[in-house]
Amino acid sequence: MTNNSALFQSFKYKSLELKNKIVMAPMTRSFSPNGIPGENVAEYYAKRAADEVGLIITEGTVIDRPYSSNDPNVPHFFGNEALNGWKNVVEKVHDNGGKIAPQLWHMGIVPMLDSSPTNPNSEGPSGLLFSDQKVGKTMTEEDIQDTITAFASAAKDAKKLGFDLLEVHGAHGYLIDQFFWDGLNHRTDKWNGPTLKERNLFSKEIIKAIRAAVGPDYVIDLRISQWKQQDYKTQMAKTPSELEDWLAPLADAGVDIFHCSQRRFWEPEFENSDLNFAGWVKKVTGQPTISVGSVGLSGDFLAGFAGEKSVPANFDKLNDMLEKGEFDLIAVGRAILANPNWVNSIKSGDTTQLKGFSRELLGSLV
Repeated sequence: MTNNSALFQSFKYKSLELKNKIVMAPMTRSFSPNGIPGENVAEYYAKRAADEVGLIITEGTVIDRPYSSNDPNVPHFFGNEALNGWKNVVEKVHDNGGKIAPQLWHMGIVPMLDSSPTNPNSEGPSGLLFSDQKVGKTMTEEDIQDTITAFASAAKDAKKLGFDLLEVHGAHGYLIDQFFWDGLNHRTDKWNGPTLKERNLFSKEIIKAIRAAVGPDYVIDLRISQWKQQDYKTQMAKTPSELEDWLAPLADAGVDIFHCSQRRFWEPEFENSDLNFAGWVKKVTGQPTISVGSVGLSGDFLAGFAGEKSVPANFDKLNDMLEKGEFDLIAVGRAILANPNWVNSIKSGDTTQLKGFSRELLGSLV
């Protein structure tokens, strides 16, 4: 790649200024015992900042709600010890010239790591893991309001700790997405409805509470997806009109950037259009978007876990899409997980030393 490639041009929006358009995608690493991120986590992110990643989005960090996590090694974003750990992460990333956002997360109802039945105290819109499998707690009105408050509290802490912006995880079949999706939201109150516009009330109230907590200039990013871990082929918004009905109200509520997850970034979202998911979201909301999906891999999301090599596949297509302004930033996951030096390797054109991704890499922080 050349230095004047669209990939290496700067990006500015509100209070956020980035040196390039490359984002380290959030990837769960489970290296924070009892929810506390240690020095190894700080060094892991600092290496990517030193390699000139434009923006780092951390692994999912869970908010202060009972059963917001199914893994004791997933980091918390509450409590003095965990927040002090994140303060160290922010300082090390900034010392290396990087920008960083925490991803604020509530898993909702998800499978347990040990394959046992899901904890009956885990919470979701209707207590469902699948549309016909109730294994957890249906959230009460009090639970919902407390969760909104917990997201806002975490956002306030993110700003206080010096994070450059924040991301809310509203994708992939986790709690916020469970409210979006009629497959898991079977409620009969105001938190449900026959359309996406009605089912986005929960996320809209979270964004409004976060905006009130962080002020008008602090950037809020929302990660969204059509696909779910429960169903890779789900398409909630089947038309551009449905997409606009879903997301325009969230932009009005305070979302600055939409982080649009799809399995392959180069694939169109709707028939008779070349725009991908992020391209369409930018078109219907008018907000900046981040695209993501198998960047630097020769296959797709699932193939990457079988060991697809981290190579500059589809980079001509990526550069063309960025130059056209179809979306604004591109997130890279497994390729950067495997290679702390990925950005500068791509920039220099020397990709011979890049490692392929494999499941074994999840067993250590490099």
